Amino acid sequence: MKKFTLITMIFSLFTGFVMANSNDDISQQALQKVMASAEKSNVVLLDVRTPEEYAAGHVPGAINISHTQIKANLAKLLPHKNDTVIVYCRSGHRAGIAKSILAENGFTKLRHLSGDMNGWYKAHLPVEKLPVEK
Repeated sequence: MKKFTLITMIFSLFTGFVMANSNDDISQQALQKVMASAEKSNVVLLDVRTPEEYAAGHVPGAINISHTQIKANLAKLLPHKNDTVIVYCRSGHRAGIAKSILAENGFTKLRHLSGDMNGWYKAHLPVEKLPVEK
């Protein structure tokens, strides 16, 4: 009986972990609705690509802090510790790194943009670009 209880507890913990991680994605359509609503004041859209990638095109309203600079720029993000932070990069890898760093530093409302920037482009959604300096 003890084995069964232990196995059941392990399975429950595993299922909870998987469900918690699968629910952190936000679709492109859901993000657009959030950013068009009053809720956007409690949302930070974080592009963790390089400044050059960001300048070439990013999701409207996103701020840019490269995944390699998250730790060095935590002070900029700390005022948003209790807000929802939606992270994206080009394809997902760097966003995962950034989310881990933020989670280690007490951010609990972390989401990941499903499809990242590749998906955004593929869906032909609006993109902001920064002017090229001459």
